[in-house]
Amino acid sequence: MIKKIRTRVSFLIFSLALVVSNSVYAIGAFVVEDVKINGLQRITAGAVFNTLTVKVGDSFGDSDSSVVIRELFQMGFFSDVSVDQDVNTLIINVEERPAITTIDLEGNQDIESESLLTSLKDVGVAVGRVYNPLILDKVKQEMVQQYHNNGKYAATVETTVTSLERNRVAILIKVEEGSAASIKKINIVGNKSFSDDDILGEFELTGPTIFALYTNSDQYSKQKLSADIERLSSFYQDRGFINFKVESTQVSISPDKSDIFVTINIKEGKVHIINEVKLAGELIVGPDKLIPFVSVQPGDIFSRRKATQTSENLSSILGHEGYSFANVNMIPEIDTENATVKITFFVDPGKRVYVRRVVMEGNTKTRDEVLRREVRQMEAAPISTLNVERSKTRMMRLGHFDEVDVETPAVPGTTDQVDVKYTVKEKSSGNIAAGAGFSGSQGLVLNASISQNNFLGTGKRVSATFNNSSVNTVYSFAYTNPYYTVDGVSRGFNVSYRTTDAEEANAASFTTDTIAGGVSFGIPINETDRIGLGLGVENTGIDLGITSGEIYDFVESNGDSYTNFKLSGSWRTDNRNRAVFAASGGTKSLSGTLTLPGSNLEFFKIAYNQKQYFPVSRHTTLYLNADVAYGSAYGDTTTLPFFENYYAGGKGSVRGYLDNTLGPRDHLDNVLGGSVKVVGNAEFIFPVPFAPDSKTVRLSTFLDAGNVYDDDFVAGELRSSVGVSATWLSPFGALSVSLAAPLNAGDDDETQAFQFSFGSGI
Repeated sequence: MIKKIRTRVSFLIFSLALVVSNSVYAIGAFVVEDVKINGLQRITAGAVFNTLTVKVGDSFGDSDSSVVIRELFQMGFFSDVSVDQDVNTLIINVEERPAITTIDLEGNQDIESESLLTSLKDVGVAVGRVYNPLILDKVKQEMVQQYHNNGKYAATVETTVTSLERNRVAILIKVEEGSAASIKKINIVGNKSFSDDDILGEFELTGPTIFALYTNSDQYSKQKLSADIERLSSFYQDRGFINFKVESTQVSISPDKSDIFVTINIKEGKVHIINEVKLAGELIVGPDKLIPFVSVQPGDIFSRRKATQTSENLSSILGHEGYSFANVNMIPEIDTENATVKITFFVDPGKRVYVRRVVMEGNTKTRDEVLRREVRQMEAAPISTLNVERSKTRMMRLGHFDEVDVETPAVPGTTDQVDVKYTVKEKSSGNIAAGAGFSGSQGLVLNASISQNNFLGTGKRVSATFNNSSVNTVYSFAYTNPYYTVDGVSRGFNVSYRTTDAEEANAASFTTDTIAGGVSFGIPINETDRIGLGLGVENTGIDLGITSGEIYDFVESNGDSYTNFKLSGSWRTDNRNRAVFAASGGTKSLSGTLTLPGSNLEFFKIAYNQKQYFPVSRHTTLYLNADVAYGSAYGDTTTLPFFENYYAGGKGSVRGYLDNTLGPRDHLDNVLGGSVKVVGNAEFIFPVPFAPDSKTVRLSTFLDAGNVYDDDFVAGELRSSVGVSATWLSPFGALSVSLAAPLNAGDDDETQAFQFSFGSGI
């Protein structure tokens, strides 16, 4: 942006003006009886008299003329000032600078017009303001410099000032931006321990590469170069080179202003080893609590990143104990001769801070209690930065808000009290939706729903859903009270009707009709862990087509209609940084279902799932998923019911294989599913090249592996694939596509390279 420009005219300039100007006449000394000002148009006489130091009754002579002229010129409103005398009347003649009536911009693309006009206004160039050519010239120079900083060295800025009637001017600023000069080469001079490729791999700026066409990483920017130099310093200092220095940086441009050459001269120094680590200062919190969070130890190679992380860790611990303004400074004592360093972490806790009030703002629909029951920071208690942030995270996970911001302003008149203010931006928590989608496995999907996730602002969830596809038809109703008790125990009810045509899902030929209902409870164990308990009843009817003998035998032995009473239990932990497109943390869940005595069928199922996100860089993430499950019969039931079998293949499983087609088959080559499922996925997630901060689009490369089995797991039968994937959270629903290549498909396996699904959310 354009820096604020202040126009100052020195006394020397005005003195020179007095010498050379014919407008200043010799004035004999006299006592001022009156002061008249000629030439004012827009400027009020009062503004001038407030500026003048000469008053009626003062003695006035030649030496005072220069003072008057200087004072009026410094107002910045006049292009000419002269002083005259009529007997004892002081006459001041002024010529006002013209007023700016319009400002037009042409050719500016890198700098938005609105931002540019705001910057111009900040320095006094705006419609209605007095025109000052000196300021406009400095604006022009500053704009050119801004373009140079962005690598556009051929940029020119021309200003045209057109005089109008009634002492006005129109300003036209015309920009020729030109093309940005590209970096031809970056030279590192002085590196001995690391290669140029190792160092330049840390840079955002690059030379000409195939990816530079998409990322513009070869376009020079002064700000980007400064950031890369910081990365260079961090690169060395994180590897023990504590005395590393960037001695100079040269940026040269080719005569045609199209190529840039960057040379960075460095001095590495020696690798330093830590020989002592100490805690000093006012240790309000005992060393036994602080030491476990010290991540640097004697004998380690010095790492500024680890040392900085230690300071942050110690500050966080102190903040959790109420010392939110604590300072922890890392003080190194460097022994250059022996290449060692002693590190002292000096602790300055400051005053213990207490919370006066916890304030909620922005919740016009949601009741205060819905937010306050998520708050872990208590009023009148010492502030805990951990609890303040944890409360914010819990509010975000409610799903009722687009944004949650937190501030801790100091209480006026105190030095040890703050308020904690949460400001929320509510989103629509209820919707009536109808939509359509398409899935590679289910064909056309029609759905409709009425849902209210924050019913009457109470935080309770109510929903009714209809879903129809070639595979499933579902009608369901659900109600959940997330705070059935004040301790956060939830209770929910659900009823549903579902028909499933297994043959349409690439499985054996049978159809199920299921009516189910149940009640569930969720019990929080801590901030991230939760136990679930459920009890339900389910009636399932079977309609067989031309299918396998195994299925016929099961129906012959157990009938074609079953009423089962199911007891379910689960444990889940969730520490993801966000629920959608997470970049760190993960989830773990262990769940099981058991049919109770009195059921027509006796069986159980147990499953474990773990998802983990490992941030690789600011915009890239490694995602790992493991999904294993096992089911079996007990009592009088001999095998796991075929309609309870697990399936694998396709989206959400092993991509590159037709949905639900992996695993055991019958003599008719129908897929039967299995009682054991093992699936694993590894994905490297990266941003869209033109929108690295996009929150709605995600790209990835992946490796999938998995299969289902009849009781016994056989590692050699795992199927695997590799490919690329993209997910877009569109306004109409999630669109997911993948292109996969199976690595070890069997002769009977059905493959499908391209797979996708699209539909509106319900």
